[in-house]
Amino acid sequence: MNRPALSVIVVFRDMAREAPRTLHTLSVPYQRGVDERDYEVIAVDAGSEVPLPAALVESFGGNVSLLRTPPRPSPSAAINEAARRARGAALLVCIDGARMLTPGVVRLALDAFAAWGDPVVATLAWHLGPKIQNESMLEGYDQAVEDRLLESVDWRRDGYELFRIASFAGSSRRGWFLPLSESNGIAVRRDTFDRLGGFDEGFGTPGGGLVNLDFHRRACAAAAPVVHLLGEGTFHQFHGGITTGQKGDTRRAIMAAHFAQYASLRGSPYKPPDKRPILLGAFPDYTMKTVEYAARNLRIARGEQV
Repeated sequence: MNRPALSVIVVFRDMAREAPRTLHTLSVPYQRGVDERDYEVIAVDAGSEVPLPAALVESFGGNVSLLRTPPRPSPSAAINEAARRARGAALLVCIDGARMLTPGVVRLALDAFAAWGDPVVATLAWHLGPKIQNESMLEGYDQAVEDRLLESVDWRRDGYELFRIASFAGSSRRGWFLPLSESNGIAVRRDTFDRLGGFDEGFGTPGGGLVNLDFHRRACAAAAPVVHLLGEGTFHQFHGGITTGQKGDTRRAIMAAHFAQYASLRGSPYKPPDKRPILLGAFPDYTMKTVEYAARNLRIARGEQV
């Protein structure tokens, strides 16, 4: 059997509502310019209280399989287990299965690996809704509102319409042209993943704490270049997550604990990567306002008058 060029690992836990949408966005023909021979999708059910049905997962294509792992607070071990099972020469990890993807992610990731020897391929992150979700939830945003919002655009036919109903996530708030603090659709070669030791299972708190930021930072330091996929992204569905679903003092306490754990494990406070990205892709019409916003942030970063 021929090996796929790319293995996509996407982790679900208690996401019966969100998983079918995410898996649709990873299927052929939603993903453009590829077929089932080019990539595989490993849907990891990381100990859901009500397990995802295998028939549901496998209905999204012959290249989609289900891996069940024991329930653990952090998804790190589940990701590493899926990576050991994966057949692809490169791995694309979506640590949060609530995130829908745009239609060019797989094709452009493959193009990046064909063009560069050992790249880190990163997608920018978005939240569905008018603001980042830990803010919009204070104004009544919930799953019912989000369901109606998704029904208002034809995202199944044209996934780029998701840009019409979303806002930059905090990790991507500076826009397309500057380094990210994390990517929720990050890809590296398998050799690089193994050299980094995968996702650090020392991040054992619920949701993994800063494990995704940690992997992104270590990958950006170990591989080159950093490639941002222009006009692509991952879109977070509201599901009461460890950080996105919390309010006020509770959320601040959780985040403080996450940063304290990172400092304990790494011996210094977390700092985002500073390696300037190479840009690959094109902008759909729906992103033009975000391009202007990102260009302004780039000028500010350069110390230019705006």
